[in-house]
Amino acid sequence: MLLSIQNLTVCYGADTVLSINEPLVIEEGDRVGVIGSNGAGKTTLIKSILGIVPYQGSIRTQLKPEQMAVHMQFNEYTDNMPVKYVMEAILGTKIAGNRKLRELIDFFEFGDCLRKKYSKLSGGQKQRFTIIMVMMQEAALTFYDEVTSGLDFETRQKLVEKLAEWYRGKKESLVVVSHYYEELDQLADKLLILDEGHVVDYGSREALFHKYCGRAVIVVGRNGENEGLLSGYEKLASPAHLIAVSCENEERERQIAGKLLEHNVNYKRSNNDIEMLYINAKQRCGKEGLK
Repeated sequence: MLLSIQNLTVCYGADTVLSINEPLVIEEGDRVGVIGSNGAGKTTLIKSILGIVPYQGSIRTQLKPEQMAVHMQFNEYTDNMPVKYVMEAILGTKIAGNRKLRELIDFFEFGDCLRKKYSKLSGGQKQRFTIIMVMMQEAALTFYDEVTSGLDFETRQKLVEKLAEWYRGKKESLVVVSHYYEELDQLADKLLILDEGHVVDYGSREALFHKYCGRAVIVVGRNGENEGLLSGYEKLASPAHLIAVSCENEERERQIAGKLLEHNVNYKRSNNDIEMLYINAKQRCGKEGLK
């Protein structure tokens, strides 16, 4: 066990902003995606683990503070000198003499940026700079809080692909906070779903998908014809422009797919759609109560 949380409560004044009752455990090598709407308690959770905000309850870990690293949503650095010297000063090492630092700079294609001042970096370059600084800590547990916030789609996609590639096969544990489903799809094998400061559910993506969506999901555009074709099948909660049908077994999936193909209807099939999982987990917790 790397870290364990139980009976955790965080209050801002009279308001309870985070409440975790059931044990929440992070193991070595876990890649945990934290998902929830604004105000769900995602950043508060990270701050609690790091001891930045006061809390009641139990956070147990074998890690020392220096064995944890964090990339927060907003970061600022001095603008008095090129980022090369900022990097060397904070890390206490010279780029030329540090093989890992040179490797990270090359991997994130940051070499051409070293002579720029921080304010002259683009949004994506600023994030790459901070990620390099975080990765140089070689932490056993690293938190990434909205690491692609404010970036355009293409820049965001390239950055997440780089992160996924770097950590592939490595033993470090990650906690990734994001409201972009495609990012969690690449970076997370477990999900912690939060809603209004409470835990909706926590577990492996595969287990949670089966729990809330079934073996597989077939999704089509919402219109009258498709509504008629799929009447009688179990519908899942979905975005308003879509119809989502749960396939509890292979036979049901073949049946539904065959009917759609017969009527020339395009469809999407998934057994790991995080957006569909999230929507249906929230809906069920609304009916049955939070954990």
